[in-house]
Amino acid sequence: MGVKATVEYQGDLICKSTHGPSGQSIITEAPVDNGGQGRYFSPTDLVGVSAATCAMTIIGIAAKNNGLDVAGMTAEVEKEMVADPVRRIAKLIMTINLPAHLSEADRQKLEAAGNGCPVKKSLHPDCEFIVEYRYKNL
Repeated sequence: MGVKATVEYQGDLICKSTHGPSGQSIITEAPVDNGGQGRYFSPTDLVGVSAATCAMTIIGIAAKNNGLDVAGMTAEVEKEMVADPVRRIAKLIMTINLPAHLSEADRQKLEAAGNGCPVKKSLHPDCEFIVEYRYKNL
């Protein structure tokens, strides 16, 4: 069973997307270099955010299943665009910060889980995807 969403163009290069099951909405806008004003995430920004939240969710599931606490986990994601031959995401660079107290075995389990993110696996192979895991006191 699929999940339905509706999208409404609101003018001024802005779209409102509504998640069918929950009714929650998000707003997107064309990026600044394509005429937007930088007020909201662009659609391609959301690809990077989707990859980060996907990896973190999968890590969270693995942590829960292994009795591990990853509260405070954070991520940063940077998106690089290219326009040759067509405008597209060329690279996503993601850093995931996890608690320093995790053992080496647990780190390996969680990293393997994060690397299995379905969003990452859905991207075109021409989109370079770099993930770095850092362990620190959160």
